[in-house]
Amino acid sequence: MNLQLDPVLNDGQYVFVSIVNASLVPRKIPICEFKEKEGSTLVINKAYADKNGFNYDTVFAWITLDIHSSLNDIGLTAAFSNELAQQNISCNVIAGFFHDHIFVPFDKAAKAVEALKKL
Repeated sequence: MNLQLDPVLNDGQYVFVSIVNASLVPRKIPICEFKEKEGSTLVINKAYADKNGFNYDTVFAWITLDIHSSLNDIGLTAAFSNELAQQNISCNVIAGFFHDHIFVPFDKAAKAVEALKKL
């Protein structure tokens, strides 16, 4: 399969946190917010989380697929998540309007980028 995903590793370390009142976090801080019945999940910079006492489990690297994907594409997420799974790399995927964004454990970022380039 030749998808030419053009993965781009963004600078920084990122964490997923849960907060009941997301309005307490300035709007410019989260990369993303997803509202769930238990509270809001925010993806934020690790330094901000540490400075403000947020709890998190894992530190992630943020990879953007620089291919213009459609929210209606079929099989794209399956293709790259399967490749990462074969490399024993977990991933959390967030689809933007123009690109897919993949969060992988920070210590596996380089290996994930190489695996995605091979697709």
